[in-house]
Amino acid sequence: MTDQAEPSSTEDVVAPDERLRARFGFRFEAGDVLFREGDLGTQAYLLEEGRVRLIKRVRGVERSLMVLKPGDFFGESALMVGATRSSTAIAISAGHALALDATTLSNLLQKNPDIAARIVQQLVRRLRDAEDQIEIMMLTDTQSKVVSALLKLAQQARDQSGAGAVTAFTISPMELSTRVGLDVDTVKRAVQQLREGQYVRVTDERLEIPDLEALRRLYQLLGVKDELRGESE
Repeated sequence: MTDQAEPSSTEDVVAPDERLRARFGFRFEAGDVLFREGDLGTQAYLLEEGRVRLIKRVRGVERSLMVLKPGDFFGESALMVGATRSSTAIAISAGHALALDATTLSNLLQKNPDIAARIVQQLVRRLRDAEDQIEIMMLTDTQSKVVSALLKLAQQARDQSGAGAVTAFTISPMELSTRVGLDVDTVKRAVQQLREGQYVRVTDERLEIPDLEALRRLYQLLGVKDELRGESE
């Protein structure tokens, strides 16, 4: 197994040709550790197949940071000399990725301004996602965390696809649990409650929000309840 890296959420950063695949491609199986927190980072990666989860130890407890999908580019810290990995990457499923050293990646970026621009956009999105996660983590109520995350995801989906009567997006329970900092079972129970209240519809990993304003009103109500609970304690 080659040395591996950290994340940067992306979409279609590069459409690698067969020469790149032959030289830099490698396969992995579910459960493989692609890199470990603290390892020296010497390569950046483009995920072509499968899913990879990024984990970080915080006060002795493992916390999920992100679930990477095909098209995601990660490990950009390899561009920094002497940088170490800030997380551990574990394959959720079998897949394929490209491992690009700093020189190869630098040449690729210099010859392809469009790719460089996309990476900058991805870093900006990651910063926004990190700010959203901090905001969500500051909430104390479980349901508020989940509803806040769904509202942010719904707004992103609407911004990308335009206004519509129903807002829909795809996210797995594991990905949602990562965003809100809760375990998967707790997130599933919270989503089921929203389902029962007809705030969301769920088909496999596809979530539909039939009335975005109704979900926003619920979030405001949950905030009021949390404030009243805090005053009574």
